[in-house]
Amino acid sequence: MSEATVLYEARGSVAVVTLNRPQALNSFTRQMHRDLWAALARIDADKSIRAAVLTGAGRGFCAGADLAEFDFEPGPDLVKRADPGPVIDQAFNPSIRKLMEVRVPTIAAVNGVAAGAGASFAMACDLAVAAPGASFIQAFSKIGLVPDCAGTWLLPRLVGRARAIGLAMTGDKLAAEEAARIGLIWQVVDDAALTDTVMALANRLAAMPSKALAETRRLIDASMVMDFGDAIGLEADTQRELGKAHDFAEGVAAFKAKRAPTFSDR
Repeated sequence: MSEATVLYEARGSVAVVTLNRPQALNSFTRQMHRDLWAALARIDADKSIRAAVLTGAGRGFCAGADLAEFDFEPGPDLVKRADPGPVIDQAFNPSIRKLMEVRVPTIAAVNGVAAGAGASFAMACDLAVAAPGASFIQAFSKIGLVPDCAGTWLLPRLVGRARAIGLAMTGDKLAAEEAARIGLIWQVVDDAALTDTVMALANRLAAMPSKALAETRRLIDASMVMDFGDAIGLEADTQRELGKAHDFAEGVAAFKAKRAPTFSDR
C-alpha cells in the first residue's frame, strides 16, 4: 500500500497535518486533496483539537499543482484534456475553502518553497511561520495562467495592490525574510527552531477560546468586502452570540480572580 499523501497527527490539543509527497515537493494530486479534506474533517469532528498546523514533508512546503496530472499529450481534444478549470473547481477551491473555514486557528509551518497554489495554502492559514530558506513564488505567469486557489483574493489583502501585481506578474521568488517584512507571513525563525516555535504558538492558541479566534478570522475576512456599517453590525451580532457562551463568562471570571482561564468553546 502506498503511503498516505497527507499525514495526520494529534499532539495533545494540536493537530499536525503534513503534506506528504516530498519527492514532488508536495505538489497536489486529486488524491492529495481528498486526503487533506479527510484531515480537516477530523479536526472539525474532534473537539479535543483546538489548533492546527499545516506543513510539508521533506525540503518543500508545497509546489502547487502536480502538472503530471494534466493530459498534455498531443492529439484530439488537447485543450479540453489540459483544461485546468475542472481541477480548480473540483479540488483546489474546495480545499482552500475548507482550510479557511476550519473551526480552529491554523498555522502554516513553511519549511521550504511554497509555489503557486502552495503559496496560497500558506497565506490561507491564520498565521504563517517560515524557515529562513523558505520562499514564496507566484509561478502562474510563467505557464500562462493567473493566481488561483484564492491567490488573487489573499495576496493584495496581505501585501497591497502594487506588491501583489508585481509578485504575480513577474513570478519572482520572494525570500522568507522579505515575505515577513511586507506582511505576507507572520514570522521567520531558524530552521532548527521552526517546529518548536510553531508548536509553542499552536499550543498557545489551543489554550485560548478557539471559537472566538475562528470568529475573529471570519469577521476580518468578511470586513474586506463590507462597508463600515455592515462591519460593525456583524461585530455586534457575533459579540452577542459569543457573550452567551461559557468562554466569555470564564474569561471574565478568570480575569477578576487573577487566574488562568480554562476555555472549552461551550
